[in-house]
Amino acid sequence: MLNIVLFGPPGAGKGTQAEKLVKKYQLVHLSTGDIFRANIKNGTELGKLAKGYMDKGELVPDEVTIKMLESEVGKYAYPKGFIFDGFPRTTAQAQALDKFLATRNLSITITLALEVDEEELTKRILLRGKESGRADDQDENIVRNRVKEYNNKTAPLKEFYLKQEKLKTIQGAGGIDDIFTELCKMIEANAKTV
Repeated sequence: MLNIVLFGPPGAGKGTQAEKLVKKYQLVHLSTGDIFRANIKNGTELGKLAKGYMDKGELVPDEVTIKMLESEVGKYAYPKGFIFDGFPRTTAQAQALDKFLATRNLSITITLALEVDEEELTKRILLRGKESGRADDQDENIVRNRVKEYNNKTAPLKEFYLKQEKLKTIQGAGGIDDIFTELCKMIEANAKTV
């Protein structure tokens, strides 16, 4: 089974690449943002709990996020694998994910980190904001703060996966298809189940 963690700063192209990887390897795409929205929309107990934190502007606690992921993973009887997009975001979440996967005799196969310099990220997100109309993607100060938050809180995950010898970094600047080709090369070189 192929289980991939895909991470990188906002605007690195995770969503675009995740879609392509899902199609090529027939993976289940688990986006925490999508899972949160679905649980909130459907009024699940976990959704109500998450909404309570989000309405106060607080981060949803790890245990709530993990329970949502566990519930989502449990919906698939015989998947070819999962791609985790937007999760884990912290070392504590990565440890919780490893622990949960171990209960199902699974583990992360490879962690792919898309790296893009801050100026390029800022340009990309501001352009995305103009095209999508998302207000938070149109304010340069907010955009730069999101990148800073990523660098402070999520980038340390690299060390966690590096110690497990599962981290592969890919330059996220360039053509979408070129980046995708590099991701596939890394997956196929490092995953014996593909």
